[in-house]
Amino acid sequence: MKVHLDCFPCFFKQTLIAVRLGTRDGSLQAEVIKGVLDEIKATDMSQPPAYSTTFLHRKIRHLLGKDPFKEIKSEYNQIALGLYPELKKTVENSKDPLWTAARLAIAGNVIDFGIFTSVDIIGTIEKALHNPLTVDAYASFKDASDESPEMLYLLDNAGEIVFDRLLIEVLTGMGKKVTAVVKGEPVLNDSTMDDAREVGLTEVCEVIDNGSDCIGTILEFTPPEFNRIFESSGFIISKGQGNFETLWDTGSADGKEVFFLFQSKCDVVSKELGASKGSMLLIKA
Repeated sequence: MKVHLDCFPCFFKQTLIAVRLGTRDGSLQAEVIKGVLDEIKATDMSQPPAYSTTFLHRKIRHLLGKDPFKEIKSEYNQIALGLYPELKKTVENSKDPLWTAARLAIAGNVIDFGIFTSVDIIGTIEKALHNPLTVDAYASFKDASDESPEMLYLLDNAGEIVFDRLLIEVLTGMGKKVTAVVKGEPVLNDSTMDDAREVGLTEVCEVIDNGSDCIGTILEFTPPEFNRIFESSGFIISKGQGNFETLWDTGSADGKEVFFLFQSKCDVVSKELGASKGSMLLIKA
């Protein structure tokens, strides 16, 4: 994945979403939008979009003096937790709990306020459970899950983390050791250790942070201790478009089983995949 010209309007859109969440002060909103121009001008076209938006959101937080997504993250953690009991029953009562939980994990990826200003969670759940995926590597995913005693699970967004908990509970119920990974510091509405505690994930499996505030997983910017864990992991579940952008080339060449579970949320990524915008995907690297 590389930055495309069509990414630039999205950079401004993400900035606008962040400043509107972060402050009602119109003057400060304008100051932040103008203040990120240097970061946008410095965009490295050879890198994934997530690389550029990492620097963009660092500047936004600096200019706002706060994390603009803090409140909405907790709000959607609570909304998702409200859905959890029924979704748990759906998983437990299904013919193939792993299949159902994987579908729900993909559905949860719709909760992304770095890109969207509103989401249809219930409609997306129904779509995930009843419609085919655009790319569906479930057979390989199931085989790898059956054969792998341990797995690294790269989490994405708050709220979505509750849907990930459902899948992780199925995996741990299969006797697997799952290590879930959150961000080391706030960025967008990505999950941090606070979110993992809020939704009870720390009671389900080991949760670590990747020591980074990058969008996706940029190994160049994660500390050596996390990189050692990543490199030694033979089976990786990667959630979200940002992780897909930054890790797509990681996998088979290193003998890893890497699976990307996400929804294609922009025209650039969709075009790269030959899929329509909004496609639900379970891709093997």
